[in-house]
Amino acid sequence: MPPNSRELTSAPERLLPVLEPYRLDLTVAALRRFSTNVVDRIAPDGRYVRALSGFAGPLVIGVRQPDPATLAVRVGGAPGEEARALALVQRMLGVERDLTRFARRAARIAWLRPLARRMRGLKPPRYPTLWEASVNAIAYQQISLFAAGAILRRAIEALGERAPYDGIELHAFPTAAAVLAASDGELRAFGFSAGKSATLRRTAEALHDGTLDEGMLESRSNPDAIELLTRIKGIGPWTAAVILLRGLGRLDVFPENDSGVARSAKTFADGAPIDLASALEGLGDERGMLYYHLLLARLEARGEVVP
Repeated sequence: MPPNSRELTSAPERLLPVLEPYRLDLTVAALRRFSTNVVDRIAPDGRYVRALSGFAGPLVIGVRQPDPATLAVRVGGAPGEEARALALVQRMLGVERDLTRFARRAARIAWLRPLARRMRGLKPPRYPTLWEASVNAIAYQQISLFAAGAILRRAIEALGERAPYDGIELHAFPTAAAVLAASDGELRAFGFSAGKSATLRRTAEALHDGTLDEGMLESRSNPDAIELLTRIKGIGPWTAAVILLRGLGRLDVFPENDSGVARSAKTFADGAPIDLASALEGLGDERGMLYYHLLLARLEARGEVVP
């Protein structure tokens, strides 16, 4: 039985300390990317809620921020898996990331300084698995953000395990096995091109047979990790960089030539020229945070984020 709202509500709340400044709302917004995201949801009570796969059974987490220094987390379902689930929440929500250097460097960049101040408390989120990071990066290749989001939503609703919470039907992100079991026709019906469908299958197979795993990437430098990822046909340097940033939390990586970043920069600057190369140089090994700040600037312009 999937966990229900009663199980999550009655579960004991565990407190996680966070490294201040911290804002759960901004961090979750950067993780979700779109308010239509059906995996990462905001419940009627304001909690961030999500169903997670890869445990002994279906599992749901609910997270709130009762004070600036603390997250309160409830875990429902999959008895005995609470400790692992809490560790995953820490990873996903960047609770221990120290961004002092980024704040100091951003303050020296005139056009970035006011944005960094408004988004103070944003931490770099991470997808819970290398697989989820890879699927998202592949889906967003060379198409609009909205088109990719719609494709992913159809795939998630069809292939992801369901778990109800407080009137919301949560969908766990589809496993690699679920994607491998889907037919080419199903993947095309979701909107994946033949090329992307093949890349998804090759990535799933690499993770299944051990040709690729997170430990291999963690132990490698950025160039070597990118080289390993790009051995999979259909994963290029941009896709690999997104995987390292959003999947492994490597803030010294910035996806070059990202159309979404370019549009976000234009929105933020109101058409004024921005020297992105100079900003990246100035931010150094914290440059990945610029990706998240420009994303939130775009969400702010649409009224989806309130600094």
